[in-house]
Amino acid sequence: MGKDGFSLVVVANRLPVDMTVAEDGSVDWQRSPGGLVTALEPVMQDADGAWVGWSGAAGLEVEPFDADDMRLVPVTLSATEIERYYEGFSNDTLWPLYHDVIAQPAFHRHWWDAYRRVNQRFAEAAAAQAAQGAIVWVQDYQLQLVPKLLREIRPDLRIGFFNHIPFPPLELFQQLPWRRQVIEGLLGADLIGFQRAGDASNFIRAVRRLTDLTTRGQIITMEGHDGKPSRHVRAAPFPISIDSQRFDDLARTPEVQARAKEIREDLGDPEIVMLGVDRLDYTKGIRHRIKAYGELLQDGRLDPSKSTLVQVASPSRENVGAYQELREHVEGLVGRINGEYGEIGHSAIHYLHHSYPPDEMAALYLAADVMLVTSLRDGMNLVAKEYVAARSDDNGALVLSEFTGAADELAGALLVNPHDIDGMKEAILHGAHMDPKDKRKRMRRLRRRVLSDDVAKWSESFLGVLSAMPSRTTYV
Repeated sequence: MGKDGFSLVVVANRLPVDMTVAEDGSVDWQRSPGGLVTALEPVMQDADGAWVGWSGAAGLEVEPFDADDMRLVPVTLSATEIERYYEGFSNDTLWPLYHDVIAQPAFHRHWWDAYRRVNQRFAEAAAAQAAQGAIVWVQDYQLQLVPKLLREIRPDLRIGFFNHIPFPPLELFQQLPWRRQVIEGLLGADLIGFQRAGDASNFIRAVRRLTDLTTRGQIITMEGHDGKPSRHVRAAPFPISIDSQRFDDLARTPEVQARAKEIREDLGDPEIVMLGVDRLDYTKGIRHRIKAYGELLQDGRLDPSKSTLVQVASPSRENVGAYQELREHVEGLVGRINGEYGEIGHSAIHYLHHSYPPDEMAALYLAADVMLVTSLRDGMNLVAKEYVAARSDDNGALVLSEFTGAADELAGALLVNPHDIDGMKEAILHGAHMDPKDKRKRMRRLRRRVLSDDVAKWSESFLGVLSAMPSRTTYV
């Protein structure tokens, strides 16, 4: 840290560590396994960085501390704020609204009030850590008001924002009662990054409709007033990726390869192993996938004694009603199919409602003949990229929803519309029975893309553009 602050500050809903309080009041922490941590940790360590975020525990007040060569700055949230800002506005208003209103968003004024208050607290915490002229990179939909709030406190900063989830079409975004405030909040940034070109276009269209600002291509001009110069904001796609080399290396270890064989043996050595890996979320198309698989068994096009679907569904937002309903529905569907097609010693579907460490995930990817990614809407979907990175054997087939950001990049996947159950059934069969030569050709093409466009390239690209942006001069 310089004498006046840090040169790079990341602001995210969560810290890159999970914190727990022992009975004696001491605080313990463990590094989180998330992709964002993996992406930003090397950059933060090189750039003398601070990370501002919530600890994950209600009411926990902790002073800033150092971990893994980063300064971590906890933001305290009360139980009520977690309920209203996080579970409420972020995940029961914005999340469904930004994911095509697959579930109905709830619009509550007291949730919005909590969202504003918490965003102000994050902005103040970031402002307190940043050196003069520092870069502040704000992450995701929970903190869309932070860029403007931060600029009001610290106009000297260079501010970036990255939206990890989709940005909705204007016709859906307009449902939000606070739509203008959100747009103005984001326009506090110099650079706004999205997963897909379509998301950036949706945002620029919303700017044109909801403000009187001038737009030209990716550039939005913020006219100066009260003696301030005009400013330019760029909204552009920066598709995120994974630490692909890490997954490739993991999948090549003898331990993971042995575990992959063991998994197939534990499943009864079926001819075809299919795999789904998702958070248990209504955006992921888990029900559609299970329905298609169940119909293939029912139609006799897949032999239940020779094929198995492994569905890993990690717990997610279990305090939100829509997620509780989804879990009941999915587990009911799995139970019915297993009841009809399972045999002693063999299940048609192996349903696993918990998370796994990376080495076990790499083994599952290696064990699967067909990976099913059938999201109804996804900003990117990194599971699709993890599967490809793990297939150092150039084997396996990827069935991928066209409504994921990954579909824009992963030429070689079998693209599907998950609402089209018949079309999905055909794609699943194609993946299961694909000619080995075609399979290798497709996987090599997929791997070239995933191994070259990794998460380090993503963060370097975004920060490089943000650093190079002129702050006051006019674009020609």
